Amino acid sequence: MKRLVRLQYNSPVVLSFALAALAALLLGKVTGGRTNALLFSVYRSSLTDLFTYPRFVLHVLGHSSYSHYIGNMMMILVVGPSLEEKYGSRSLFWAIFLTALVSGLVQWLFFPGSALMGASGIVFMMIVMASLAGMRDGYIPLTLILVLVLYVGGEIVDGVVLSDNVSQLTHIIGGLCGAFLGLSLR
Repeated sequence: MKRLVRLQYNSPVVLSFALAALAALLLGKVTGGRTNALLFSVYRSSLTDLFTYPRFVLHVLGHSSYSHYIGNMMMILVVGPSLEEKYGSRSLFWAIFLTALVSGLVQWLFFPGSALMGASGIVFMMIVMASLAGMRDGYIPLTLILVLVLYVGGEIVDGVVLSDNVSQLTHIIGGLCGAFLGLSLR
């Protein structure tokens, strides 16, 4: 007898994150960007505005376009499931939450004239955490050093040289959060 193929929701945090970000993208399109400004981007706003607080974290769900969304989600869907398997769903959820909060607070505090949206900080956090996953006592993985030099070093150079709409600081914060969380969760 043939066995039916069934789908498995194999990585609940990663898949839920990707679906929530897709929902935010669709809401942004349907509302002409109003939900992005209200909930899914972080910028300097009054602390008396109740939406200021959720924006500190929810900005990672917002994306300006489908290509922006796909660029972030492809990496999250590739790297995230192995992290969720290694560290557990709860730990990965808190890693995403803390990275979002730190990058949101930095944006709110230090960049009053601009807004931030997107999951690229989460992508960088996951890349660095994944490179730490194989770390053994007394050894620093060469992959970690290469990731830090290529990704984080590249972001520092881009931040100095380029004038684009990409927040290199968010990528660096994500990488630093990934290093801290990856070492803490070992």
